[in-house]
Amino acid sequence: MTDYELTGLIKEISETIFKKPFIHKGVFNSRLRTTGGRYMLRSHNIEINPSSYEKFGYKELEGIIKHELCHYHLHLEGKGYKHRDADFRNLLQQTGSPRFCSHIEQNGKRQTTKRYIYQCVSCQTDYSRKIRMNTERYRCGRCAGKLAMK
Repeated sequence: MTDYELTGLIKEISETIFKKPFIHKGVFNSRLRTTGGRYMLRSHNIEINPSSYEKFGYKELEGIIKHELCHYHLHLEGKGYKHRDADFRNLLQQTGSPRFCSHIEQNGKRQTTKRYIYQCVSCQTDYSRKIRMNTERYRCGRCAGKLAMK
């Protein structure tokens, strides 16, 4: 599916379900990683993650488009378009739009940050830190005992 076809699909869904025109662009954005789509506040365009369409098919794409059109129409009308707003939640229910899209798995594993574990020699309290610390300079916050790397 091309961006031109996507824009046509968005216009069709907007006319049939919302009874309002969509006069902006719909584009595929392959840089979207964790979300199915997004509505751009300044340009009023809708961006769709192509991997959600490839992985889950037309039904998922239609749900993402309906969700983003809820943001679009409410924003242009000056109503509450954010996820927490009552206007948005009501429009989602009225149009049968999903609140969330299906989970898109990341390529590869997420990189976990290394943690340094320190233990007090006196009271055996554990301390977890992202950054190394000088054990000669710092002491236990509970008993002022010496710290050692675990």
